[in-house]
Amino acid sequence: MKSPASFHSFGGSSSKLSNYSRSFELPEDFDDLAGDEYGVGGAMLPIFLSGLQRNNQQDLVEVTLELENDSIVFCSVTPSTTPQQVGAEEKEGGSVNGSSGILARSLSATSRIRRKFAWLKSGSSSRASSSAAEVDQIQDRRITARDERRIKAKLQRTKSSAERALKGLRFISKNTGENDAVEMWKRVESRFESLAKDGLLAREDFGECIGMVDSKEFAVGIFDALARRRRQRIEKITKEELLDFWSQISDQSFDARLQIFFDMADSNEDGRVTREEVQELIMLSASANKLSKLKEQAEEYASLIMEELDPENFGYIELWQLETLLLQRDTYMNYSRPLSTASVGWSQNLSSVRPKSMFRRMCFKLRCLLLENWRRGWILLLWIMAMATLFVWKFMQYKNRAAFQVMGYCLCTAKGSAETLKLNMALILLPVCRNTLTWLRSTKARSFVPFDDSINFHKTIACAIAIGVLVHGGSHLACDFIRLTNAPSEKFALIASDFSHGKRPTYLELLIGILGITGIAMVIFMAIAFILATSHFRRNILRFPAPFNRLTGFNAFWYSHHLLGLVYILLVIHGTFLYLSHQWYQRSTWMYIAVPLLLYMGERTVRACRAEHYSVKIFKVSVLPGDVFSMVMSKPQGFKYKSGQYIFLQCPSISPFEWHPFSITSAPGDEYLSVHIRTVGDWTKELKRVFTEVNDSPFVIGRARFGGPGYIDNNCQPKLLVDGPYGAPAQDYRNYDVLLLVGLGIGATPFISILRDLLNNSRPEDQMDLATEMSRSDDSWNSLASSNYTANSSLTIGGKKKSPPRTRNAYFYWVTRESGSFEWFKGVMDEVAEMDHKGQIELHNYLTSVYEEGDARSTLITMVQALNHAKHGVDILSGTRVRTHFARPNWKEVFRKIASKHPHATVGVFYCGMPVLAKELKKLSVELSHLTSTRFEFHKEYF
Repeated sequence: MKSPASFHSFGGSSSKLSNYSRSFELPEDFDDLAGDEYGVGGAMLPIFLSGLQRNNQQDLVEVTLELENDSIVFCSVTPSTTPQQVGAEEKEGGSVNGSSGILARSLSATSRIRRKFAWLKSGSSSRASSSAAEVDQIQDRRITARDERRIKAKLQRTKSSAERALKGLRFISKNTGENDAVEMWKRVESRFESLAKDGLLAREDFGECIGMVDSKEFAVGIFDALARRRRQRIEKITKEELLDFWSQISDQSFDARLQIFFDMADSNEDGRVTREEVQELIMLSASANKLSKLKEQAEEYASLIMEELDPENFGYIELWQLETLLLQRDTYMNYSRPLSTASVGWSQNLSSVRPKSMFRRMCFKLRCLLLENWRRGWILLLWIMAMATLFVWKFMQYKNRAAFQVMGYCLCTAKGSAETLKLNMALILLPVCRNTLTWLRSTKARSFVPFDDSINFHKTIACAIAIGVLVHGGSHLACDFIRLTNAPSEKFALIASDFSHGKRPTYLELLIGILGITGIAMVIFMAIAFILATSHFRRNILRFPAPFNRLTGFNAFWYSHHLLGLVYILLVIHGTFLYLSHQWYQRSTWMYIAVPLLLYMGERTVRACRAEHYSVKIFKVSVLPGDVFSMVMSKPQGFKYKSGQYIFLQCPSISPFEWHPFSITSAPGDEYLSVHIRTVGDWTKELKRVFTEVNDSPFVIGRARFGGPGYIDNNCQPKLLVDGPYGAPAQDYRNYDVLLLVGLGIGATPFISILRDLLNNSRPEDQMDLATEMSRSDDSWNSLASSNYTANSSLTIGGKKKSPPRTRNAYFYWVTRESGSFEWFKGVMDEVAEMDHKGQIELHNYLTSVYEEGDARSTLITMVQALNHAKHGVDILSGTRVRTHFARPNWKEVFRKIASKHPHATVGVFYCGMPVLAKELKKLSVELSHLTSTRFEFHKEYF
């Protein structure tokens, strides 16, 4: 059964099939041809025939096909002229020439159809096939496969997918609405006026002019692509040309942006992008995002893209293939397990919007304030009430004494402030008794005492002392001393017995007496310690010329604080030789400070003795990117700690007095201690030098030779002392159902120990083999021993059965500026990804140096990242199985998703980093605690 069928299609031999066009229409009878799916021959044939149409629609051909069972028999292609064509040909000089021209083009179309659709049969081929035809069919099979993918891509494109892809390809900003575009152009125009010379903007200044100050090379690539569109090779442009360029890159059309991106790679303007051109674009994107490592591997990643987009191995890709990659961006990005992507299927737990009325909003804020600060509040209230009570008591006491008749309220004020000073000089020691606080953290006291704010309370008391000194000293020097020396004789006679030999002292005698000298000395010492402890001095924010530069930095803060030891000695002397108090119980200074001072001195003694006992052996020191090095050392016998705690280190060869705190990055069950140290000061730089540049050392620091734990020559090893462990906010992580751990840069260190501890607790017993863990990769700090947490230690603690942990899930967000930082904890990331079979831990790495996902400068990197992870399971930036996100997290979305997934749970939010982010996280913790049934408790730790 044969049924002839004819298709009429406009075509021309001069059209290039390789030029991809968006504007195409399906034939009207396409649905009839489609059959159940696409009909005989699939969807390609009618679309291809429609694609032969030229814009001017000058040539008309008639294609004759025969449908035979499941085959299409190609019969012929004959010219067919329209009246308009005949008239045009007669004007050109005859219909014969015109017809022959059409015939030639139709024959060309015939060969193109046969070449395009190798599966079409001809009359002769249906009866007999030659070897040459078979070779042609095999040769053209690759073209057919690519066309099938092209047509499928066209049919699958939807408006929503284009809108999503548009968000992933921005040259300017997220929002460029009409008003935004006008405002942005005004800024561009203003920069043009300042950068242009003789009305012309240089090519190398184009990036700065359009706002790509940090991506000038990428901007030059855009400039060249837009210039090639104008068939120009130019080095300078006018304002009118700049406006044209700006209109193109700020266009809200996905097709327009796609074409610019494609033209950036298509340097030879042939409509095809080769592997070398893809490699150049990857290097350009890597340069814009300061990813030097990615530039070194650009060739490998270019081959990866070509393998994905050019499976037929033509050696080039076209515009539609790049479009397919971007349109399927979400598909490529959803390659990873919940480990590194936001979990789906959240059960909505968000309550209604905030109160609308002013009164309700005020009540809501007051309630939030009280619930957030009640622990601080009652401590501060108790402290203020104590000071007020002591002040009033001493004030009234002296008001009823004879000295009041001589010196009046000046004396009462001075004595009242002196009583508060005694209290505060005692209390200021308690927040720095670290061992005591560490013990108290493990008691019930942590539920109503804010131990996390101990240093802040220490600073608050210091400010109160400064105010008390000013009031006390000012009242004496500016008021009662003057009134005493100038008092009438009959009034002085009332208190004459309180002074030596009943003689009235002069003002100078009061100043140079024991009370005057000790008081002035205390003020000077406290002023030095107070000033050098301020952040501007302690953090080296202020810069002074030599030798005054020694007044800034941690060393100045540390040593100046030891002057306070002299202050306490002077304080006891000052409180013993009082003029108006003669009984021992009236001289109460020693009563206030005795217990806190003895407690503090006892702690310092314990620290000194323990440090000698806790001298450690260094197993390994690794130099890591980003001015960081890690130290793996022996665990002293009897040394027990919790994840999240920190230790103090002292290296006597650098300074026998300086102790510096560092978070512990090993897990409590490990048989070693490890810390990660960033070289940001003189001491840390010297520590790195001592342990990495020591000659004849048995452990070569860096990526070098190390002796094993039992094979180290101690005679050649610098001495390192350890003091601790000490309590930190993160140590209480076991008290929460869910953890949200946020670390900025080196601030991730306290959470690494927590992750390892969680992993150890959830690890099956049969995976606790020490030998296997000891043999892990030595590319990271855990190369010595990935985990020595044995089955016995995981089941028992001190012979008692260990209760199951309360914590069910942990979300770790690590935000850093340098891609090399991911090398610090590469082993931990891989270990969590491999061993966390329960899906208990989610890891999220964020690299802020890379432009956010959706920016054209990071678009190609995002796609390479997704393709590489899908194929090899490794992230191209971190080198781990954990995907790296770009820019900064949307913290509000993070909190909302955790609240949705964990209703009625208590979430511990632990943050370590710079203070700038703490306010936002704290605010979100309070806000989401009241808007949802999930309770967020925020804890911070600064470095």
